[in-house]
Amino acid sequence: MRESRSSSISLAGSLLIAHPNLRDSNFAKSVLFLSAHSVEDGAFGLTLNRPSGRTVAEFLPDRDLGRLAGVPVFLGGPVSTDQLIFASFHWSAEAERMECRHHLVIDEAEQAAAEMAVVRAFVGYAGWSPGQIEAEIASSSWLLQKPAREMLDLERCPRLWREVTSTFGPWFQLVAEAPDDLSGN
Repeated sequence: MRESRSSSISLAGSLLIAHPNLRDSNFAKSVLFLSAHSVEDGAFGLTLNRPSGRTVAEFLPDRDLGRLAGVPVFLGGPVSTDQLIFASFHWSAEAERMECRHHLVIDEAEQAAAEMAVVRAFVGYAGWSPGQIEAEIASSSWLLQKPAREMLDLERCPRLWREVTSTFGPWFQLVAEAPDDLSGN
């Protein structure tokens, strides 16, 4: 499923991919998972390809975290960057879609990890007011795509934006593969 623009249907469960021309430092070359969206309430998303290089244990050193200690912490977005948000991602084979539960408390995150869901922690999140994300999509700031199961593979993080963007066609592939600084050519 590829969509070039939004409509009145919910975009929840979609990947939001920064268009190559998007220069906002908060979102340039980012891939977000929209876990909540409605025309009336706006949207909530988490950035999947901005690892902080730290684990939950480093953020919460005085807590007994069990299996959550080694969970990677990602830069989720520019809103509420003083919060550590736990989220679990689960691939629903029956529905062929990614499902996300966010703002989990530690016990819920541990339970999700025990149930083999992918658990990540995020510092901050991305949020849009009603109509804002629709306007940004209409102005070609973002591309939409249905997520694939392997999107959460940690080894893919450094190349996730490039890989996903390249699927939109030859021009996108060319731009995605271009170096950030063209003066080195």
